[in-house]
Amino acid sequence: MKTILYEHLERPIYNSDLLDRLDPKKFITRYCLNLSPSNPGPGLKVRPLKTSDYETERFSTMELCPNSYYITVIEDTIINKVIGTGTLIVEQKFIHNCAVRGRIEDIVISDEYRGRQLGKLLIATLTLLGEELKCYKVSLECKDSMVPYYTSLGFRNEAGNSNYLQIRFPL
Repeated sequence: MKTILYEHLERPIYNSDLLDRLDPKKFITRYCLNLSPSNPGPGLKVRPLKTSDYETERFSTMELCPNSYYITVIEDTIINKVIGTGTLIVEQKFIHNCAVRGRIEDIVISDEYRGRQLGKLLIATLTLLGEELKCYKVSLECKDSMVPYYTSLGFRNEAGNSNYLQIRFPL
């Protein structure tokens, strides 16, 4: 009985093998970042959200939409605490023959971990995850003050909407 309960508590929102497939060289060449999901820094781990991280009912609701929610967390493994999170939501677009697009939301890093490029690591991870999932674009919305930060990571403004940024991938 305990094994079944434990397995239920440790179920990830998406298959962590997706993170293993991201090319660590792209983190360096595209983002000038010496961090990657496989190397986030001492005592840190990048992984999918799992059922034991948050309220189970909310997790189960998102899990009912397979291949839609790619909530990624950074865990401090020394204290077993999630210290950062970001979400890639993937949706099929009817007008694009059900091609998929990604949307990045909810990037948060705990105050005591800021300045270590972990936000940049999450954005890079979610963007490359979108590319791996064959999204034709990944977009986000942000405050005016954050536009320079996201444009430095390769996102571009859409004409007429200065807070909507996107990266398009070749099909």
